[in-house]
Amino acid sequence: MNLSAQQFLDWDRKRITLLGMSGVGKTRLAFILRESNWFHFSGDYRIGTHYLGEAILDNIKLQAMQVPFLRDLLQSDSIYICNNITVDHLKPVASFLGKLGDPNKNGLGLEEFKHRQRLHRGAEIATMHDVPLFIRKAREIYGYQHFINDAGGSMCELDDESVLEDLAEHTLLLYIKASKQDEKTLISRAEKAPKPLYYREDFLDEQLEIYMAERDLPYVALIEPDDFVRWIFPKLFYARIPRYDAIAKKYGYTITTEELATVHSEQDFVELIARAIARKT
Repeated sequence: MNLSAQQFLDWDRKRITLLGMSGVGKTRLAFILRESNWFHFSGDYRIGTHYLGEAILDNIKLQAMQVPFLRDLLQSDSIYICNNITVDHLKPVASFLGKLGDPNKNGLGLEEFKHRQRLHRGAEIATMHDVPLFIRKAREIYGYQHFINDAGGSMCELDDESVLEDLAEHTLLLYIKASKQDEKTLISRAEKAPKPLYYREDFLDEQLEIYMAERDLPYVALIEPDDFVRWIFPKLFYARIPRYDAIAKKYGYTITTEELATVHSEQDFVELIARAIARKT
């Protein structure tokens, strides 16, 4: 969606899609805007509760069935398991994605890992195509004036132009680009607490081959899951930057994490976007 700065300011029903790596401040911003009549659409929440809900529960039940006490209760229908996914608590989604490597350290085999990656990709594509529907729901059912789409950090990896075209038709795309200092902070954070990630399959295959050679490992099952995530994250991070840049150049606008850090209210945010639009045009 291409607008002039003034057109954006005059837009009475603003609709924004936030793009950027996990940790750049998308969800923090969405929380600020929720206090000012903005509907917060969390892509990860929609993925976890709608498109991958059953698969996530099946994964949890599979783990529970390894415990004899829980297996007996589940088989006799004495207990049931349900997700408690919220916008603020998305850990079940990450736990389903899992990490590649040694099964004795909760790692997944390559075939199962790739299967879950493909399921996540399909769910994320479907979720982003749901955005126009939820824009209408937010207005007609819940009475919100504005709409913020908090897209996942892997949005740039989907390689599905129809998603970008759909989002650009219905929302203004805003890429939050990490400053050099914040790049270091995000990478350091990932090294301290490695989390499950989505990878494009060709990128995963390429990097996995390099990792296995560097570590002299003959089998994926010998991979230490956290070590692989720590090793690959910086490579993934820098591989995503040109992808996000290309999306913003073609479809939207860019702000930096340093600029976003100055936003403490809806007015701050609106003025920042207007400056970003003016800067590009």
